[in-house]
Amino acid sequence: MNLKRLLRYLILLSAWLFAITPGYTAEAKLDWKALEDEAVALLSRYIQIDTTNPPGNEIKAAQFFKEIFDREGIEAQIIESQPGRGNIYARLRGNGSKKAIVMLNHMDVVAADAQLWKEPPFSGVIKDGVIWGRGALDAKGRAILELMTLLALKRQNVALKGDVIFLGTADEEKGGAMGAGYLVEKRLELFKDVGLVLNEGGYIRLRDDGKAPSYRVRVAEKTPLWLKLTAPGTPGHGATPGSNMAVNKLVAALNRIMQYNAPIKVVPEVQQYYADIADQEPEARRKHYRDLRTSLQDPAFAVEFTKNRQNNASVRNTIAITGIKGSDNVNVIPAFATAQLDVRLLPGEDPQTFIAELRKVLADESIKIEIILSFPVAISLPHPEAMKVIAEMAKAVDGGAPVISTFGNAFTDCHFFREKGIPCLGFIPLRLTPSEEGMTHGIDERLSVDKLKSAIRAMYEIVSNLAVK
Repeated sequence: MNLKRLLRYLILLSAWLFAITPGYTAEAKLDWKALEDEAVALLSRYIQIDTTNPPGNEIKAAQFFKEIFDREGIEAQIIESQPGRGNIYARLRGNGSKKAIVMLNHMDVVAADAQLWKEPPFSGVIKDGVIWGRGALDAKGRAILELMTLLALKRQNVALKGDVIFLGTADEEKGGAMGAGYLVEKRLELFKDVGLVLNEGGYIRLRDDGKAPSYRVRVAEKTPLWLKLTAPGTPGHGATPGSNMAVNKLVAALNRIMQYNAPIKVVPEVQQYYADIADQEPEARRKHYRDLRTSLQDPAFAVEFTKNRQNNASVRNTIAITGIKGSDNVNVIPAFATAQLDVRLLPGEDPQTFIAELRKVLADESIKIEIILSFPVAISLPHPEAMKVIAEMAKAVDGGAPVISTFGNAFTDCHFFREKGIPCLGFIPLRLTPSEEGMTHGIDERLSVDKLKSAIRAMYEIVSNLAVK
């Protein structure tokens, strides 16, 4: 985003602020520029806290936030699921006339190989107008936006109708059992009056040229089914191979998996997403996207459509072979060989039915299939008020940019709340291009300082309108 466009965005956002934010007046004193500068400094510090999972060690991040909340006079507590696996819960109280809002983020990050990065991944260095480091996008940048929202509400003494909760969790990158899963299972009373969770997964998407914004709100996700395959065989010396070798059997089965494509299915959430984005596509694709189910019955279109990895993952169950293990010694034929599969299921799919189909694909009854991780369907309950507030921002700031309900091929902590009947929407008002989004989990993850600053006021406005109006 260039400086001229950023200034225009901030001016329009400010106009929207005074037009529709209840309880906010020109006399309410808050130095937004100072808040933005504070956010940049805090994100730099936060990235420097290494919360690579495993082992996570999120307690250090939780303590980082707890010190800030204590200094600001905000009620907060650290909840450990295991030693070192900390979660942070902070709450601003309203008058109770509206349900509470949770601003959710996860504190753990995936591993980063420093040798491949231009800047050290846990340096938090600010250089060339960007903040470098693992987690800048996923999800430490989000956490700082939520932190600044809570601080701004507290510093202005905004009269809230609903409580606003900041929730930083552990372990999301490995399934969330030590984070959101633990909290929902063991401390459900913390969320008894929650009416909405705002989480990761959606953002303001720009083309790579920085134009054509669309507000993308994630309402549904595929669900993970992580599997372990174990093939047995006759062990022995590598110098005298036989016909019943575990590794050979496993490789043969994995080759059959590699040749397999699950049937194409278009669930309602996916059909709606492609219909919503149809007008933004080239003319030749529009009619196909508006009726994707019918269009995919054409073999030629189906082949072309599924060449794109995101498209393919949106219309079928997928299998990724992510790990293979045989012997620890090059001259030993192992008794067992194992592989890990990352399966992602469309909404409505039954894990056991899929495993039965996978058994046919393996074509080897001796291979054992174990479930490592499995979650229920992750579709959010509707939340018209939140969608309305986001649409009002899109209209005021971006001239009526479309608000699109999206479908995620990756999972988030949302499913833990959806299973309890609590709506969870994925959205953050960061303006990102596809190439920027692609840095998530990748090399040289970073976030533009200007984009972080522009999202602070926007995040505040969304939450304050939901909690005050």
